Amino acid sequence: MTRSDPTPTAALRALPDSAGATAALLRRFVDGLRGGPDPLAVWAHGSLGGGDYQEGRSDLDLIAVLDGPITAGTVWRLARSHARLRHEPLADLLHCTYLTPDTVSDPGRRHLTWAHGQLFRRTVTPVTRRELRTFGVVLHGEPPEALLPPVQDVDLAAFVVRDQRDFWRPAVDKAHLWRRDVWVDLGLLTHARATATLRDGRLISKREALELLPELGAPGEVVEDVRRRRYREPAPVVPRRGELTRAFLGPAIDDLVRTYG
Repeated sequence: MTRSDPTPTAALRALPDSAGATAALLRRFVDGLRGGPDPLAVWAHGSLGGGDYQEGRSDLDLIAVLDGPITAGTVWRLARSHARLRHEPLADLLHCTYLTPDTVSDPGRRHLTWAHGQLFRRTVTPVTRRELRTFGVVLHGEPPEALLPPVQDVDLAAFVVRDQRDFWRPAVDKAHLWRRDVWVDLGLLTHARATATLRDGRLISKREALELLPELGAPGEVVEDVRRRRYREPAPVVPRRGELTRAFLGPAIDDLVRTYG
């Protein structure tokens, strides 16, 4: 799609028929961004870009590049734009980070972001940047490769190792976190995806991560539990799922960091 294309129609036509609420929300979101500074581009990454999107379960991970500086007025306008969507189905799952042509190239910069019903600032990680250039979905405007510089393999690997070592490994020692499904799910999936990136130099979907986990020695009953819940199949409760996950992840992360760190 080109910058002259007024709607994200072409990209949204590629969504499955079952994702009608997603298409409607994204159309309203992109339309709501117009009015200054207009978006040069709006892209989707994550599950929507990677081909494993589950409507109502997957986040809608977006990046918008605005044609102009992000002023106090811009922040106010963006907050109002998101607030207008709050009653839309799936609106709680829509997250967007806002860049400008002057800030898009800096991987260490924290950019204005809407997620979880609030505005804050966070970086656009090397993983996200590589995802966008590999399988990002253009909802409006320029493609990612026209605005985002490439991510070097060494920088991607260094980030993945740091994330496993500095975020996930300390988290494994905090038992209370792993009583929640989100920590078990993301801990396992992120580790499998990190392994594939470091071992094979590729980004994989959550579905592919689930297929890889048994090979890595993850507890099979927990992996199956994650898979069933992700794809809305009946899932019996797995006793001690958090303990089983922590017992696997601690040594697995240590081995990964020793090998690739």
